[in-house]
Amino acid sequence: MSRITQTLSALDAAGRKALIPFVTAGDPDLSVTVPLMHTLVEAGADIIELGVPFSDPMADGPTIQRASERALLKKVSLRQVIAAVAEFRTRNTTTPVVLMGYANPIEAMGVDAFADAASAAGADGVLVVDYPPEESREFARVVRAAGLDVIFLLAPTSTDVRIRAVGEIGSGYIYYVSLKGVTGAGHIDIDAVSKRIPLIRDMVGLPVGVGFGVRDGASAKALAAVADAVVIGSRIIEEIENSPADQILPRVKTLLSGIRAAMDSVEVTA
Repeated sequence: MSRITQTLSALDAAGRKALIPFVTAGDPDLSVTVPLMHTLVEAGADIIELGVPFSDPMADGPTIQRASERALLKKVSLRQVIAAVAEFRTRNTTTPVVLMGYANPIEAMGVDAFADAASAAGADGVLVVDYPPEESREFARVVRAAGLDVIFLLAPTSTDVRIRAVGEIGSGYIYYVSLKGVTGAGHIDIDAVSKRIPLIRDMVGLPVGVGFGVRDGASAKALAAVADAVVIGSRIIEEIENSPADQILPRVKTLLSGIRAAMDSVEVTA
């Protein structure tokens, strides 16, 4: 059983929902990344999605695009992101880390080399935004052979065929995009999400985390009532970019602690 599955199973047994924050490695500087990851855990994160900066993040809105731009200005590479995971592991051996990004940096490094390096560093999963499941069987085979979960996105527009394809090769959890559009856009239609999640969960057989549009404790609480996990990214990155350097960690901790408390106030009935 992978570290991701162990974590989600333990939370389910305890009647709690997973909090999955996303941050971009190297934003605003690589020296901040590992301390920030530890701060996320201290604030209640159960799994960390660590973004690999990329020059053309087409699924991301302006906020996460700016985070990538700041990291790329510091010339943060995929190998440096993997090294940050290894450094994080020297103090934390329990919190799963998912590398989230785009295909180009992985293919430039080589899929086999990437899978081996990510696994050796202590990463637990990979989410490649622009890898559709229908074209990812060989990638999934290589990555899973290295001991990493392969996580896929599903959206409100995903067909039953796409959902089943994800179920055949995905593992760990499903990242369900709560709305049509890019990260940080619009407002979540909780009713629509609540109708969609049971269908996906039944077809795929994996826990379902929901992201895109989570802004505060209220939206996180509403999603925690219907999903297995809540993913929050753009709001954290706004906190990072609007904080003085010496206030990034405490302000992010305050923000995420509030989200955690709101989620934990949900009464789980099933």
